[in-house]
This record gives sequence, structure tokens and C-alpha cells, in this order.
Amino acid sequence: MRGASISMTELDFSKGGGLIPAIAQDYLSNEVLMLAYINAEAWQETLRTGYATYFSRSRNQLWRKGERSGNVQLIREILIDCDGDTVIFKVEQIGGAACHTGHRSCFYRRIADGAVTEDEELVFEPEKVYGGGKPPKDGLK
Repeated sequence: MRGASISMTELDFSKGGGLIPAIAQDYLSNEVLMLAYINAEAWQETLRTGYATYFSRSRNQLWRKGERSGNVQLIREILIDCDGDTVIFKVEQIGGAACHTGHRSCFYRRIADGAVTEDEELVFEPEKVYGGGKPPKDGLK
């Protein structure tokens, strides 16, 4: 599809029951920030607005990243894999945190010497952003 308009790009949503993985990656550092899913509607909304829009599997609806927290993802580039069933959103993470737990990346835990450790400091306190209790899962970030 060399030279084709991005709005003409077709993705294959049929393999995953209407959803495909979308990896959010920092456009400057290439740090992986999160993994979420998109459907055709989320894809079109992302292209239309220039901001990452995902599909919340837990709420069964579109989820505009940062709609509650203010931690939005401005799309800088989109990569599509060879099969057209996975995308990478190269984003500018506005607000500092991609994860609903308050961390910059959802991948802040690592296994070392058989134990799980946390490598990142909190960017924000989830209780202050989302209210008391446990931070919401996908769809409310």
C-alpha cells in the first residue's frame, strides 16, 4: 500500500473476533508503554482525532485514552504488521503516565532471581485521579 492514504489502510479485524492488539510505544525513546486492543471504530476514531482510542474489553465500549486522567496519547506514527492484525501506535505520552496504576509504563514489573520486582516510581497517585478504592481497569484510563 505504498503511498496510500492512511484512511484507506485496511486492517484485518476478523482473526481476533473484531479486535486487534495495539501496542503504545513512546515515539522518542521507543519504550513500550502499554498493550490494548482496538476495533474498527476505535481505529477510525484514532485516525480522525490523532489521539489513541482503544476498545475496552471489560466495559465493551470505546475508550479514549486519558479521558479521565488527562494522560492522553498523541499519535506521532502508526506501524502496521505484515499480516495487518497488529499495530504500534508511536505516541507522545502527554501527562507522563500510560498506566492506570500511576506508572509511566504498564510494564513496570520485572522478574529477577525468581521474584517479581517493581522498577518504576509512580507518576501520579491513582486514588487522587480516580477516587478511592482500586484503580479502574482498561477503559477508564
